[in-house]
Amino acid sequence: MLWLPEPPPGTPVCLGFDGSDVDDWTAIKGETVDGLLFTPRFGGEPTIWNPAEWENHRIPRTIVSEAVDELFGRFKVERMYCDPPGWQTEIETWAAKHGDKHVLPWETYRPRPMFAALERFVTDLQSSALAHDGCPLTTQAFANAVKVARKNDTYVLAKASKPQKIDAAMASALAHEAACDARADGWGANKPRRNRSVVIY
Repeated sequence: MLWLPEPPPGTPVCLGFDGSDVDDWTAIKGETVDGLLFTPRFGGEPTIWNPAEWENHRIPRTIVSEAVDELFGRFKVERMYCDPPGWQTEIETWAAKHGDKHVLPWETYRPRPMFAALERFVTDLQSSALAHDGCPLTTQAFANAVKVARKNDTYVLAKASKPQKIDAAMASALAHEAACDARADGWGANKPRRNRSVVIY
């Protein structure tokens, strides 16, 4: 499948961030106001980091922060939802720099809100309210994910096995939740939605 380029500078977007340190990957995903999910680039590379590719097999936190700063400079970032475990200091720094109304913690370990976010994500993909850019790393992350049942007919996403990383999928769900919440608050209210085909992960 064709991997589309990222939107042009100045595009209004929301972002989702899922971070790790030495095992899982770290990812930043974006969504435009009209519902295109995409993988931003930083230094020509996708904002998805595999710790095995870096010194001491650790996520390069300084580079991730540089990427966040560049994305806020390149795009009109309305809202960024960040899963905070292990990244509280960085997230607080981003909020101080870019505004705490724009950078917000969003804990993915909460079963009920996470279930609702995943259900909305799937529904919006199937109903053509959401499209994606064909990022192969994200497509693989969704392929690696399995639903794990929780009480009251809910579920969460988990890795099918330890090597199968799903962080880009989690960041995608956060980007979409941020975009949906922003739209509910009036973001893009006067912008017409464009027609496009939808590809299901």
